[in-house]
Amino acid sequence: MVGEQGILGTTGKLDAALDQWAEYRDAVQNELQKIVNRARPSLRNVLRYHMGWANERGLSAHGRPGKFIRSILHVLSCQAVGGETARVLPSAAAVELIHNLSLVHDDIQDGSEERRGRPTVWKLWSKAQAINIGDFMFALAALALLRLERHGMCDEEVIHSFRLLTEACTELCEGQYLDIEFENRINITVEDYLNMIRKKTAALIAASTSTGAYLGKGREKAPHFHEFGEAFGMAYQIRDDILGIWGAEETTGKSTEEDLRRRKKTFPIVYALTESRDKTKLERLYTQKHFDDGDVRLAAQILNQCGAREHAQDLVKRYCQRALEQLEAAGLTNSRQAPLMDLTHFLAERTH
Repeated sequence: MVGEQGILGTTGKLDAALDQWAEYRDAVQNELQKIVNRARPSLRNVLRYHMGWANERGLSAHGRPGKFIRSILHVLSCQAVGGETARVLPSAAAVELIHNLSLVHDDIQDGSEERRGRPTVWKLWSKAQAINIGDFMFALAALALLRLERHGMCDEEVIHSFRLLTEACTELCEGQYLDIEFENRINITVEDYLNMIRKKTAALIAASTSTGAYLGKGREKAPHFHEFGEAFGMAYQIRDDILGIWGAEETTGKSTEEDLRRRKKTFPIVYALTESRDKTKLERLYTQKHFDDGDVRLAAQILNQCGAREHAQDLVKRYCQRALEQLEAAGLTNSRQAPLMDLTHFLAERTH
């Protein structure tokens, strides 16, 4: 059993892990660029913009890159079972494409005008074109998986990977359906919310880690990596919910009031709606037509009084512990586990 101190880790471990992840992120990004740069210029420029590689005119730029968490986990899972990481870069790129197409579509559905400090794709190119770009990214992800053949993967491995990632996409779509449905509901339970994020966020991460282990010749260990990824994904989303309300704007890149002002039903809100003494007052705030600065402050006060932040963070730690237990159950040596453990340590207290 991993104790709380083991979950949180140390600053030194986190700094060292961050340096190590940059190497994997750069490798996946190079593979992505090979795939994206083969696209027609009109589509390529939009993709390069979204990824932070170009400005809206298609000229090279240095926008804020994504975290590449899912694709890094894919590579690290392959490495953990003794696989060659270079061989799974195409599937890591596919994971990253699927995640990013969900972001493009999510921005449309949420009406978000900015991502990573820049206008979103739909804001610059229209909603219709953003939908088209998202669909195109799914096609590129499928083609990226076929590139595994060039890296010595057999047909069975390619087909298995395609099936797992496509199944994760169906889960992601169902999770997004539920998330949108929740916007018009107030009677959402904690169990409802956890089921939604298990599909919307955790399913793709679980597919990423299990596929990474499978392609690394660790088929018998892949189920443990699936459970690891799902628990990691649950913790990741709940930590993101915490940062959406209490994170520092200079590190998260968005206003800490944004989630409250948009009345997003993230985990702390759902918890308060079911457990707070002032849940009736919060229900009224979340169903009234207008939501001003005073309402934002009152909602934040209710959350703080009912301990929503502390409860959410406790749940993050529990999911992180579950993830680490799955690594131990997989029978990995300490050295094989270390990178994935470090990444889980970082997750528990990440600030961005």
